[in-house]
Amino acid sequence: MWMKRVEIHPWAVSVQEAFRIQEELRDRLIFEDVPDAPRTIAGIDVSFTRGANLLHAAIVVLDSESYEPIQAVSATQEPIFPYIPGLLTFREGPVVLEAFERLTEEPDLLMFDGQGIAHPRGLGLASHIGVLLDRPSIGCAKSRLVGQFKEPKQKRGSMRTLSYERRKVGVVLRTKDNTRPLFVSPGHRITVETAAARVLEAARGYRLPEPTRRAHHEAARVKRERHA
Repeated sequence: MWMKRVEIHPWAVSVQEAFRIQEELRDRLIFEDVPDAPRTIAGIDVSFTRGANLLHAAIVVLDSESYEPIQAVSATQEPIFPYIPGLLTFREGPVVLEAFERLTEEPDLLMFDGQGIAHPRGLGLASHIGVLLDRPSIGCAKSRLVGQFKEPKQKRGSMRTLSYERRKVGVVLRTKDNTRPLFVSPGHRITVETAAARVLEAARGYRLPEPTRRAHHEAARVKRERHA
């Protein structure tokens, strides 16, 4: 299993230690495109059952040409870290990695329902997991965490720069005419421009790109089945 080669830091840490880990991993991020186009894209999403205090992670791997699913896996865990804005990966990271351990298909690109470098310390879920797995990764969030932007035009493909602390950290991208835009930022081993292009290409008639859309539905299905 390819996941066996990954070195993972502890997750049950103090807030200050979590900040230190984020700063250390941030220095390992790479913002260059890999030479080959991805053959497979994995969409990753996490759902939370409040009453049962359970997190459900789902990963759906798709063929990058047909966008048909190749494999879907999931995992469920109790969180070991409290909900603290900016430290969400310490809450969701363990269950996401457990789901990755169940994959037999090794994805070429990871697309997260979450943030990449558009994050207070430049290390959202997509960047954090991307650098741990050393995989090209993209953050594709439904809402803004940090940054300033101007509203893009209503036409599909319209985009505006997302800036934070005088740095371009992503784009605000309209993936469907007259719908709310998505906040796209590079995670690891990809540029802003390529991240935006991959998300737009994967948006097949819906607001959400196909990988995270399918992962969202899979996470919701697992949540329903385990709490029926």
